Amino acid sequence: MHAEQRYLRVSGPRRLEEHAGEEQPPAADGVVVDIIYSGVCGTDVHGWTDGHMLPPAVFGHEWTGRVSAVGAEVSGIDVGRRVVGGVGPACGTCRPCVAGHTRHCGTVFAEANGVDDAAPAHGAFASRLRVSARRAIPVPDELSDVEAALVEPATVTFHAVRRTAMELGSLVVVQGAGPIGLLTAQHARNAGAARVIVSEPSAARRGTAEKLGFRDVVAPGALADALAQASDGLGADVLFECSGVASLLQPSAELVRRGGTLALLGYPLEESTVRYGDWQSRELTVIGSLAYTHEDFTRTMRAIAERRIDVATLHTGTVGLSHLGDLLSELDSGDSPHTKVLVDPRR
Repeated sequence: MHAEQRYLRVSGPRRLEEHAGEEQPPAADGVVVDIIYSGVCGTDVHGWTDGHMLPPAVFGHEWTGRVSAVGAEVSGIDVGRRVVGGVGPACGTCRPCVAGHTRHCGTVFAEANGVDDAAPAHGAFASRLRVSARRAIPVPDELSDVEAALVEPATVTFHAVRRTAMELGSLVVVQGAGPIGLLTAQHARNAGAARVIVSEPSAARRGTAEKLGFRDVVAPGALADALAQASDGLGADVLFECSGVASLLQPSAELVRRGGTLALLGYPLEESTVRYGDWQSRELTVIGSLAYTHEDFTRTMRAIAERRIDVATLHTGTVGLSHLGDLLSELDSGDSPHTKVLVDPRR
């Protein structure tokens, strides 16, 4: 292990604080990971602009690295092994698990949100991370370092598509072509969607969607007409709302056919207004999705390894730790051409 490490934490609205210090050894049931890449997502941007909304462990939660130290009680993970940050298997002892709801394990949910008892003191915008071995998931050799860094958002979207249990041949709309939307669209295609319409205001992101093989890629103003033509006026079987714009919740629901499904991935930070009677009278199924399970990670990595989804195309830039503040400001502006930027602490 190296004697010192660097890491960044949010210290207030739009403020970052750099720390350096001597690294602690791993807990008996933990590991220390030398970070290779950490992805920057919308949650990180919101946490930076807000200044206090995120638990420390969540600021920098999309990461991959190489294990540099292993606790005395850890088995199955050796020094030198590449891992990604994820969640452990269902614990079997929390109230949801005892009741038989292992896919909603309370321990796993706490890990996913950085509030479990073993949560790291900071996230992976760092040279090194001390973390529970439960959360260090081995990476298949077939995945590059860049692909490994994108496993976490790919798993978020795998989980969401899996929850919809869509029927084969479905007509799907994906609203928002940021990383979450682009990954959702690919998983929906793998799940048997006959046609996927992607709606996105950014021309650059529409171009990325087309590069990933999607033919029906439109600006938001053209979505209603494109969907009406594709469905003969019926509406979408499944609509994935990936933009997180609160004002779009009711308009999104109105694009779904009677008896169809509205799946919520984007996470708005303000209240939304909906017409409850509209949802009820059209018998919509509304599915919320947040985070993932351990199994979602292993299945997502298998899909990447088998080239069923392309995550590397989303990678549009890499910066060092010292440039993270500037990048967050750029992403917050809404004018950035980037899809997914990685932070390399070795720079």
